[in-house]
Amino acid sequence: MILFLTSSPCSNDVPHGVDLPCILDRRNGFVRRLRRCVKPHAELLIVASDPTNFEMNDEMAATFAGAFLHHGLTLADVALLDARNEEDAPGLVAMSDVIILAGGHVPTENAFFTRIGLRGLLEDFEGVVMGISAGTMNCADIVYAQPELEGESVDPDYERFIRGLGLTNLNVLPHYQQVKDNMLDGRRLYEDITYADSVGHPFYALVDGSYIFVENGRAEIFGEAYLILDGRIHMICCEGGHKPLKTA
Repeated sequence: MILFLTSSPCSNDVPHGVDLPCILDRRNGFVRRLRRCVKPHAELLIVASDPTNFEMNDEMAATFAGAFLHHGLTLADVALLDARNEEDAPGLVAMSDVIILAGGHVPTENAFFTRIGLRGLLEDFEGVVMGISAGTMNCADIVYAQPELEGESVDPDYERFIRGLGLTNLNVLPHYQQVKDNMLDGRRLYEDITYADSVGHPFYALVDGSYIFVENGRAEIFGEAYLILDGRIHMICCEGGHKPLKTA
């Protein structure tokens, strides 16, 4: 299996005349690397984060189908897995070459993945998996479900560490440039909440356009990224750079 753990793989820099809401982000060699890993006429499967938000899921599938083709990534078919066809999950996963795990609310997506048994279905998968935001976070063996919605950080029943897909040991925090100054439940999301949760738990904060690439058990960060560990943060990779990681 090849993993692309992204914050967001999308770029709003859409060329004139291209009828898409976004295309893929070329920064840090992302599209070039994806082209190398995705075979021609691939079978693409998109797994939804919110299984009952059918309008959003359909729009996402159409967008990524168009974005792949825009970048010369030919597809034999594009399938979408959500509540409408979740009983078909085993067959859809088995026939896929590329699987995209959508972004959204981490616990909501995690519950759907658990319900369809996605962890077990991916154990022998030999294709390409691309995580997007929450999809990336849920790739971890033990997921850090960073509080996001009002009330979650003060809810004693909210689980911050939950079982994920087991595709990696890395905990990724996406959209760092966008959310690093956010407030939640009257506290600073990072300084007051996430830093405390990082004691004994390394978190890799990625900005959009950065990603972690995992192949043959080796992980490497491409683009701007930060390590948060034991209540401290420091930059470990810059835009245009890359850095191998000791664990995948």
